Amino acid sequence: MKYQLFLTDFDGTLVKGDGTVSQKNLDAIREYQRRGGMFCVVTGRMLSSILPRLREMGLFGLVAAYQGGTIADVQTGKLLKNEGFEQFDALEVTKFLESADLHLHVYLDDVLYCNRDDALLLSYEKTCGVKGVVLKEPLSKLLEERGGVVSKILCMVEPERQEALVRDITAHFGGKFFVTSSSQWLVEVMPQTTSKAYAVKFLSEYFHIPKEKTATIGDHYNDLPMLEEAGGRYAVENAVAPLKAIAKVVAPCERDGVSEALFDAMGDA
Repeated sequence: MKYQLFLTDFDGTLVKGDGTVSQKNLDAIREYQRRGGMFCVVTGRMLSSILPRLREMGLFGLVAAYQGGTIADVQTGKLLKNEGFEQFDALEVTKFLESADLHLHVYLDDVLYCNRDDALLLSYEKTCGVKGVVLKEPLSKLLEERGGVVSKILCMVEPERQEALVRDITAHFGGKFFVTSSSQWLVEVMPQTTSKAYAVKFLSEYFHIPKEKTATIGDHYNDLPMLEEAGGRYAVENAVAPLKAIAKVVAPCERDGVSEALFDAMGDA
């Protein structure tokens, strides 16, 4: 076994555009696990979005949600890690984004709270299999009135506005937070210590498998820290250029790139 721990992104990497996971990918995962490999999904999705999908696929073990801020057992839902913003920081970020009049999501105690009920929200709910709670009052008011774990704050924007928004948030807060994107429509803000790199660290230590024997695969900018942290680096053909520049490029998501990477990780390529 070339790599004993294999971590994959979900959307755009393991899951096709139509929301399905191919039988070829599932068979490769099961073969990898049969040979003793540890397989985990590391995703930006909320925990309540990813758990049902993994269970219906018959997967077991651990999953990292919220870019690694939350790690749980797939079958039981038991939390091994559940970290988020300091309350003041969450409120500061939310107020800044509200002042820019953006479509905003706040993930509080694994519940999605939104400020707009529109086509963007409908698309997001359909993709992730969740239902947002749309509030009439500002989301910042919710955070002022109650505590809890704010795992992530997200904006839905037109693709042409995404790059500028990432720069604006980063500049305004002086790099205090981790700002990234997992698709051309999303900008995500999290604590600086929450990224997929930290998921690699946590899971490699949990399974007592060195990072040099850990492989990762992804497609978008939020996957870059995960690839940089691991010994084995794979990128699907549909990945953004920075990932492909540091990774072994495999078939695109739509043609079972994860399966190709898994067999390479097993030493069969």
